[in-house]
Amino acid sequence: MYLYHEPRCGRATRSTFWRSWSASICSITWTWVGSAVAPLIQVEFDLSDFSVGLLGSAFTLVYAVAALPFGLWADRGSRRVILGAGVLVWSLATLLTGLTRNFAQLFAMRAALGIGEAGYYPAGTSLLGDFFPRHLRGRVMSIWSAGSALGIALGFAGGGLLAASLGWRAAFFASAAPGVVFAILAFRLREPLRGSAEERGPRVERTTDASLQTMFGLLRIASLRWTILSQTALFFVLGADAYWLPTLLTRRFGMSVGQAGTLSGGVIVLGGLVGTLLGGWVADWRRRRSARADLEVSIAGFVGAAVFVSIALAASEELFVPAFLLAVVCLYLYSGPFSAIGQNVVLPSLRASAVTITLLIAHLFGDSYAAAAVGLLSDALGSLQVALLIVSPILLLVAAVLACLALGSIQSDTIAMDQRWSNRQVPGSDAAQ
Repeated sequence: MYLYHEPRCGRATRSTFWRSWSASICSITWTWVGSAVAPLIQVEFDLSDFSVGLLGSAFTLVYAVAALPFGLWADRGSRRVILGAGVLVWSLATLLTGLTRNFAQLFAMRAALGIGEAGYYPAGTSLLGDFFPRHLRGRVMSIWSAGSALGIALGFAGGGLLAASLGWRAAFFASAAPGVVFAILAFRLREPLRGSAEERGPRVERTTDASLQTMFGLLRIASLRWTILSQTALFFVLGADAYWLPTLLTRRFGMSVGQAGTLSGGVIVLGGLVGTLLGGWVADWRRRRSARADLEVSIAGFVGAAVFVSIALAASEELFVPAFLLAVVCLYLYSGPFSAIGQNVVLPSLRASAVTITLLIAHLFGDSYAAAAVGLLSDALGSLQVALLIVSPILLLVAAVLACLALGSIQSDTIAMDQRWSNRQVPGSDAAQ
């Protein structure tokens, strides 16, 4: 029996939001602890940069593929159950990572972590889309996405400090501990009716719209298609730069694992929070004058990030931090606006499917192999710095160009979704008006 909730931006809605937000932070923390402790793992298991990169790719590849069944389930069943199950899988995989004794076991546990993440993100964004109306989604999605920056910072800083003092295995054990609490909170979330936040159209308890055919059919929506391709280029940069940042700092500036993790976490949390929150607020403000606001803010961020990441990777230690901080701010401007686009141009009954197809394509062809590819390039060139400098600015400009291609269709796609949903006929047994 589901617990359904009509969207009112009151106490119950805020409680649901903050519970899911806290669980999101926890999941990102578990993911990025592996990056913070990578230098220690590399030494213990005598791994090449390519092999270390494969650990990051294992998570992302499984995450992208596993999102397919979980996304379909989220559009048909109870999203809170999926969220809770995802958190439990994360916790177990993180705990077992600390018990591994060879590279194969470590690789398997990092892959299992991807299954938990695949269960959480599509269901979570779909849930929020039914709690908050369109004019609030840019800000809401930005605040929710800001949890990623906090999670990365906790993973980098907390994981690095724990690993430096107690060993890398202790970092995974400590990260896994809160999982049961967050899983219980997720299972107790309130489930909104699909379409509850729309101005017109039915509110449905469940639908059978979702299938592989309808999921891939979403690619016919031009603005969704171009933003997915833009994110694919962006995700390669995000995946490679974030994964290799602590290692780059230890090699280039002679920092310890703890120092590198703390600095990486500090830069990413500050830049990520500012960029994510700023992007959502500016897009919602700009939307009063332009239906293309989400795209305009994101494109500006991609171009700015290309400039500042180039400066950071070529700069001295004194200039590296401010330049990289500005690059992170620009990078994260897209987060809330792009999430809002995926909700605004797709029917409420297919929002998890939209997130899923985005994750599948953007991760599979973007960051699933980014860490390993940059590691391989680093091995070939003998310089991690040069490898990152080659790929990052170019792909950020590619992301900007691809997003520009959606400018002509975003308004018509949004209007088309409104019309289709408002004209929808739903059997009485499945609808609640």
